Amino acid sequence: MDEKSQSEPTSTFDRPQRALPEGYRQGIITAITVLLGFSLAFFRFWGFEASGEWTARSIVAAATLVLAILFQIVALIRSLRLQDNSAQEYRKTVTWFTASAVVLLVGLSIAVVAFSR
Repeated sequence: MDEKSQSEPTSTFDRPQRALPEGYRQGIITAITVLLGFSLAFFRFWGFEASGEWTARSIVAAATLVLAILFQIVALIRSLRLQDNSAQEYRKTVTWFTASAVVLLVGLSIAVVAFSR
């Protein structure tokens, strides 16, 4: 074998882990906590303080909002781990956060429809 083929990594596991640029972790932690704060405040108002009867739609909306909050908590826990300094782990955390935002939008849409009736 020549020197070039021996010095190159053969798989993704052999490559050294890249660290995140400064500020990325702090940014995602801030974004998650802002969205989590909004989600909790909205759920408290809509689920416990708003007037009206519980319907099947409102129960589905509440369940979806709870699911989004759970996803946000998982993303926050992941973002606070030391392993999240790795770019690969950070991508997974961003995926959790993105999924939580999508589920939150679905839940908010259902809540709007349920509340407007």
